[in-house]
Formats: sequence, structure tokens, C-alpha cells
Amino acid sequence: MFTVGILTISDKGSRGEREDESGAVIREIITGIGAQVTHYEIVPDEKDAIAGKLIGWTDTMKIDLILTTGGTGLSPRDVTPEATLAVVQKLVPGISEAMRAESIRKTPHGMLSRGVSGVLGKTLIINLPGSPKAVRECLEAILPAIPHGVETVRGEAYECADSGNQEGQ
Repeated sequence: MFTVGILTISDKGSRGEREDESGAVIREIITGIGAQVTHYEIVPDEKDAIAGKLIGWTDTMKIDLILTTGGTGLSPRDVTPEATLAVVQKLVPGISEAMRAESIRKTPHGMLSRGVSGVLGKTLIINLPGSPKAVRECLEAILPAIPHGVETVRGEAYECADSGNQEGQ
């Protein structure tokens, strides 16, 4: 069991002008593996607001996993990756690469996603796309690795950095 924060990045959603369907998809999928969503919020496409929430949820709320949705494209207001990069201490590129690979299998536009993944303190942060369909596809692609990733970040899992370096070799 681990705790999850869902952070939706949307100007219209933060003003109540659009329903957050992507956040609902995240909640549905992540609770299906036994995770507990403890925090949920919608913030505008503002770098400082996004970064502030990521830091606050990590430092104060001690959330194990933060899943963001939205703001990963090419439009001028899409700043989620920049906000995430400004606060993470370690990048976890394999997660983002796996999501992009899955997206590209569905549409060549998948290569335009700029989402990043990383670690801040003992929190794993993953940027998901904004559309409900893309959220489902990407989250399902990485879902098998998430529990182990969270355990590793918390210092609870054994991680062999070099699988070829085994005892007795």
C-alpha cells in the first residue's frame, strides 16, 4: 500500500470550466492496484503553482507517488515538465520512455509528449499526458513497475543496479 497524489494541470479545469476526466482515470487505475489516493487538486498551467504543489506534497504530506496529468505538450502554456525538472533530484527516464513508446505505437503524435519522471525526496513523480485516453494507455504501460519503484524510493526494496554482478562471479 502506498499513498498517491493526483495533480491535474489545467487552466480551464482550475477555473471550473472543464471536468477533470483524466484525474478520474488515474484514480480508477491506481486504486485498482491497492494504492490510496490521499490528495487531489487541479492547478493552472503555471510553473510556480505546479512546482509548489510538488514540493508541498512531498515535504509536508509525505506522499509516495505523485501523478500529474496535463501540460506535457508543445503549447506555450504547457510547463509541467519544466516545473517537475525544477524540483526533482533524480530523473527516472525509463518511465517516460516507456510511456512515449506506448503512445507512439498508437499514434505518431505520441513522440510530441514531453512528460518527465523523477524523484524528490522519497516521492516518485510521474508526468502523464492530459487526455483520458492517453492517460489510460500510458499509466497501464508503466503500472507493473510502479509499486517496486515506490518501494525503492522509500528504501524498502532491494535493487540490483548491475544484474550481471551476482555473488560468486
